[in-house]
Amino acid sequence: MPTVERMAHPLMFDDDDPLLARVRGLALALPGSDEKFSHGHPAFFTTKVFAYYGGSIKVDGQYEQHGTSLVVQPDEEEARALLQDPRCYRPAYLGPSGWVGLDLDDGTDWDEVAELLEISYRRTAGTRLVTRLDAERGAD
Repeated sequence: MPTVERMAHPLMFDDDDPLLARVRGLALALPGSDEKFSHGHPAFFTTKVFAYYGGSIKVDGQYEQHGTSLVVQPDEEEARALLQDPRCYRPAYLGPSGWVGLDLDDGTDWDEVAELLEISYRRTAGTRLVTRLDAERGAD
């Protein structure tokens, strides 16, 4: 787990959460990825953030937490398809920039999560890291 420094936002997750452990394992397996905390949530990044664990939506002026969710930045077509799924939502703050949240639970399809992480990673990682990912995928 990354070092926790004093921050303005309280931590909004349980580090023992098994869903977070699965997301963390998939995200940190991508070349050059690391983890930090942003606004109280785990954020996975290379030079730019490609995924968050946990999000929220604004309902009637109040924030409704989606604490066990994955927030990613898919392309526009994928985002439209995802938002047809009742498990998905446009997160507060990030939604207008194309980010989508996916609620996770015990029945989560982890292949889907890995695919969404990779899509978002490819949109934010530099060319060298994407080339490295492609080389690693070719070796599988």
